[in-house]
Amino acid sequence: MEGIVVSFRRGRHRYKPRQFIIKADGVEKKADAEKLIGKAVIWKSPAGKEIKGKLTVLHGSKGLLRALFEKGLPGQAVTEKVEIK
Repeated sequence: MEGIVVSFRRGRHRYKPRQFIIKADGVEKKADAEKLIGKAVIWKSPAGKEIKGKLTVLHGSKGLLRALFEKGLPGQAVTEKVEIK
């Protein structure tokens, strides 16, 4: 399954560099997104490196998920695809 990195998790004054908001393909509802919590997420850089993370919790009520990565993703990762296993 694939998904798209929507944004950093952020607030008004600061952002969380290891936490990202993910939109999974084909998931439109909160109930569908709950089934994906705990799955692994992999982002592949253009150079071939992989950064791994995990889907931890829901974000909102429209099926978005929050992912916690082992180290932060670069800004270029926003709007790119990730693989959900």
